[in-house]
Amino acid sequence: MSATLTNPSSAPPATGRPRVVPARRTGQWAAAAAVLVLLALGLVSVVRNKAFQWGVVGDYFTSTAVLRGLGLTLWLTALVMVLGFALGTLLAVFRLSANPVLRAVGWGYVWFFRSTPILVQLLFWFNIGALYPQILGVRTVDLLGPVAVALIGLTLHEAAYAAEVVRGGILSVDRGQIEAAQSLGLGRWRRLTRIVLPQAMRSIIPPAGNMLIGTLKGTSIVSVIAVQDLLYSVQLVYHRTYQVVPLLLVATLWYVAVTSILSVGQHYVERHYARGTAGPR
Repeated sequence: MSATLTNPSSAPPATGRPRVVPARRTGQWAAAAAVLVLLALGLVSVVRNKAFQWGVVGDYFTSTAVLRGLGLTLWLTALVMVLGFALGTLLAVFRLSANPVLRAVGWGYVWFFRSTPILVQLLFWFNIGALYPQILGVRTVDLLGPVAVALIGLTLHEAAYAAEVVRGGILSVDRGQIEAAQSLGLGRWRRLTRIVLPQAMRSIIPPAGNMLIGTLKGTSIVSVIAVQDLLYSVQLVYHRTYQVVPLLLVATLWYVAVTSILSVGQHYVERHYARGTAGPR
């Protein structure tokens, strides 16, 4: 009986499993390196380009006029979102109602305000005095100033989109949940507020967060009716100093900073409502 000698170095692993060799990704690493180099070159060119006038950007970044415009932008964004979603939720309930008249009103509102540009709506409200010189005995010019016009126009426009977001969230709730609430004898309002909306929030929050960021940036359009928001404030400065590029950079950096903070907040709100599901972690 003969024995066969085996080279220990060629013996399979003790576990008997084949050794996994990671695939070479030379192309991916080369592409990543090229992208990083291009980004670095672009960043260096922006920082070192004297035409951007970074010193001027630093001087005006926290100036009183700019901070006042930023405050109005944030105030307008918050109020438009609250009022827009309040009206949008009502419109969503209308659209889901068994009453054909309410359904038609909800559908017509959404159709009309989504079909007309927001700039046209703002200009219409700004010139409402030509159609109705007085409302309740008060001159329209005195009743509706530029800020009030901006608030009305943006809110009505936002409500049309908020209605579809809320409606989509409500429709995402499993029908069995509603039937279970009905079997417990809960009224329609309690079913909506206690059962449907808390579960619908998982579907409502992501698009609502996008709408919030979009509204923040969209408020810049009110500068056309002389509302002194962030963009209009920097415009007033560069019309006086003729330093257009650095002042536009001031507005851009503030928009980027605020939207970044809102994006972080949106992430944590989404994670809160995704608890117990396969949502984001």
